[in-house]
Amino acid sequence: MAKLIYTALASLDGYIEDERGEFDWAAPDEEVHRFVNELERSVGTLLLGRRMYDVLAYWETIGLAEHPPHIVEFAEIWRAADKIVYSTTLGTAPTRRTRIEREFDPEAVRQLKATAERDLGVGGPELAALAFHAGLVDEVHLFATPLIVGGGKRALPEGVRLDLDLLSVRRFGNGTVYSGYRAKI
Repeated sequence: MAKLIYTALASLDGYIEDERGEFDWAAPDEEVHRFVNELERSVGTLLLGRRMYDVLAYWETIGLAEHPPHIVEFAEIWRAADKIVYSTTLGTAPTRRTRIEREFDPEAVRQLKATAERDLGVGGPELAALAFHAGLVDEVHLFATPLIVGGGKRALPEGVRLDLDLLSVRRFGNGTVYSGYRAKI
């Protein structure tokens, strides 16, 4: 059975974007980016909310020749993944390997987990909250960046209790700290 993995880059106080909707402060440096690439390599299908999809669709069209290898590698991982975008307003998807679903169906995701050959990733805190509330998230990968933004959009949902086992921790040269967890069975 495939795992559903939620990965987020967040401020130390737990936000993926600040009160102005900015998230440029969370951009990973090369060391962190290479580590993210390794984590994302196991993911064959990405479940994305509309806003997260709009941000990540960038990776479909960037020119590869002018970017360093770690950026090219992430773009290739993105392009190779199947993408399911949950949106009530998106008419067509401008990226390859993408389908649009109008609503999040926990049972359909359970079926996908049961039949997928590779892991699933869920992107965007609002969509991830639906998956958390439905008991679908198997792993949580958090990158805490060394700053406090004081408010904005939370990385983790409220109203969910999920007991976790620590898988690994890593500290990066730029002060970012990664912690990976598995849901207790």
